[in-house]
Amino acid sequence: MYTDGACIGNPGPGGWAWAVAGAAYASGAEPQTTNQRMEVRAALEAVTSVDGRLEVVSDSTYVVNCFRDRWWESWKARNWRNKAGQPVANRDLWQPLIEAVQDEPGRVRFRWVKGHSTDAMNDLVDRLANEAARTQQGRRGEGRPDTLGPPDRPGSRRKKSTPSPDTTGPSLPAGRRVVVAGLRPPGLGGYEANPVAEGVRRRLAEVLAAKREMHPDLLVLTGLGLGTEQLAAEAAIDAAVPYVPVLAFPGQEIVWPAPTREHFRGLLDKAEAQVMLESTTPKTRQGVAGSMGRRDAWMARNADEAIVVWDGVDPAVGRLQRTLSEHVGEENVWVLEPGPS
Repeated sequence: MYTDGACIGNPGPGGWAWAVAGAAYASGAEPQTTNQRMEVRAALEAVTSVDGRLEVVSDSTYVVNCFRDRWWESWKARNWRNKAGQPVANRDLWQPLIEAVQDEPGRVRFRWVKGHSTDAMNDLVDRLANEAARTQQGRRGEGRPDTLGPPDRPGSRRKKSTPSPDTTGPSLPAGRRVVVAGLRPPGLGGYEANPVAEGVRRRLAEVLAAKREMHPDLLVLTGLGLGTEQLAAEAAIDAAVPYVPVLAFPGQEIVWPAPTREHFRGLLDKAEAQVMLESTTPKTRQGVAGSMGRRDAWMARNADEAIVVWDGVDPAVGRLQRTLSEHVGEENVWVLEPGPS
């Protein structure tokens, strides 16, 4: 059974769908939701609609990894809180899905499929889910529907978390992509070298080295801004992990002191590659903020996991952490608290 979820705007009007090749299909809609809620809802509808042994095939790592990596065990052990101590997102959907799967251990298994590829059944549920999101009407039937809406266009909306890249923007080297982001000075002890920043750099290097053992093709994505983003590049060098600066616009370093600009350019020189998302420099502070937000969203769409340096207080980093969790799954976001080495 194939499943898929879609959302226009995220949050916005959404749709879900499931289908069995040569047999039944179903779809449904919600007026205000998120893409990840629709992915989980699709799986829940699938598991509770069919008896007997079942393989759920989804292009959402958020859904598949929950069962493949048994996230649900730690969620339940922590009374439905994640590693950061926050309530598990979408518990109202996750809990009945997990209970349905565990009612008969071994009855249901999950498999990931690459979205927007050549899989005809993935294309079918993709079209059904997007049709439901657009029309806000679901449908049911047998076999393959006579009419189907167009498929989702990758990159046209923040639709789902998969290891496939955002095909509408600049290309990236292949590999397991981890975004590293978080606190800026003075949240890391100040603008100069200090024990807090050094401690963060050391721990980032340790985490990256451990991740490289599991994923030899590991690749760090960093905005290369002051604070965590530059520490990420330094830690990647220490851990012998390639990194790619993803820059919002040219000249972001112009306002920094000369030594800081020199350090920035040195990190650029050592990078595996470089991505520049916009060709012109914004003229206003609001324009800069907008460009930075689009950069963060682009990195989230192209990531497989993330490391966020956060003190649990800074609201901007909290919003970034939630954005990354929305795309890669909250269990694929590591939160590091700043502290001295």
